[in-house]
Amino acid sequence: MSSLGNLLSGLKSFPGGIHPPDSKELSKSAQVQPFLPPALVRVLMAQHIGAPAKPVVKKKDAVKRGQVVGEAAGFVSACVHSPISGIVKDVEDFPSPVTGRPVASVVIESDGEDAWAEGVNVRQDPMSVEPKRVVELVQKAGVVGMGGATFPTHVKLSPPPNAKIEHVIINGVECEPYLTSDYRLMLDQPDRIVTALRLIMKTVGAPRGHIGVEANKPDAFQALSLAAKGSSDVQVHLLQVKYPQGAEHMLIKALEGREIPWKGGLPSAVGCLVHNAATAIAILDAVEFQRPLIERLVCVTGEGVKIPANLSVRIGTPISAILEQQGLHDGANKVLFGGPMMGLAQASLDTPTMKGVNGILVLRNAARWQRRPCIRCGRCVDACPYRLIPSELSILGEREDWDAAAVANIMECKECGCCTYVCPSKRPIVQLVKFGKSELARKRRAQEKPKK
Repeated sequence: MSSLGNLLSGLKSFPGGIHPPDSKELSKSAQVQPFLPPALVRVLMAQHIGAPAKPVVKKKDAVKRGQVVGEAAGFVSACVHSPISGIVKDVEDFPSPVTGRPVASVVIESDGEDAWAEGVNVRQDPMSVEPKRVVELVQKAGVVGMGGATFPTHVKLSPPPNAKIEHVIINGVECEPYLTSDYRLMLDQPDRIVTALRLIMKTVGAPRGHIGVEANKPDAFQALSLAAKGSSDVQVHLLQVKYPQGAEHMLIKALEGREIPWKGGLPSAVGCLVHNAATAIAILDAVEFQRPLIERLVCVTGEGVKIPANLSVRIGTPISAILEQQGLHDGANKVLFGGPMMGLAQASLDTPTMKGVNGILVLRNAARWQRRPCIRCGRCVDACPYRLIPSELSILGEREDWDAAAVANIMECKECGCCTYVCPSKRPIVQLVKFGKSELARKRRAQEKPKK
């Protein structure tokens, strides 16, 4: 048996989970291509977890590529930058692709020059930068989690004083079906991913680094293993193909056998820090080139797309511009940001790309399901990797009994979609959970609001 075959016979994983078809063959062989900057971009101020950024430009202002157009509104927030040079056409509200609620946005018309702002895109040796300065540069660059979570990265690089980070993990699993953007990054930039891992380890004082890759990407595993060859402090792991293997909780469980505590527990509580492959590259770009997060790799895929691709796209590019170039098949009737498990269906092709958008999935002849009552079969309970009772959460959601849902640990749900996938009654469990979380947050804000 080959060395790779030996690895495949004893792969690490986690309890629960599901095995949806990965459907990655549509785009996995498509090499990364640059998508030309569009004539008009819309930069949303809320494309991260935490407080939305505050616009700092006004209509008719001239801006440069990489210039701040929205300042962070607190520590758990992120600034946003202009992805092009041009003129601000408007500062206006636009429906959020995540919540549907209006959020501030800056509309910029290109001047065709694509000129960089002063002081950005200047190279330096990343490993010579002190840890405190690394965090400052990452914060200045507006880097957020690019696997979809969009948590401000400088916050993760600033663990609590009492938390000792022992292991930094680069998440190269990309378990979401269809998507191949991280896969292409691992193939094309394995040395930079290893460098980024070492930079993060140095920043948080961690002695050990790990990179996790699912077994359906053996070429990426081999490329990263070669890049880390001879390292005593970095190890590359091949993991079982199972969804959601790439979730932080599951990845830490598989690699280290440690379980993040419930009730808001973080990876730092078990000595771990996790960043996905794209975020690692963005961290390195922020430090090595002092380059803001204004561009990212987006996988455009699905049976509805004529030319599946992995494209380097400027933040704020409308979906319509991308799909016009790649083409749509007859019967294309559903567009999602992300994959089929955790992706968000989009109501308009005018919606712009964001920092957390790793894929645009176009489905063809997608069926509309009619939800039915829960039959209490227990399949969702078996599939849930977080050991919740999704059927109970869905019933409480239909009743809008959010207090009871909180008691049933609705906030511990990571919305992976395993429950919805296996449900024979086609119940929108994740949708109900998302709505429930937003209602509980709204209720909490109302209670915290000071009385006049």
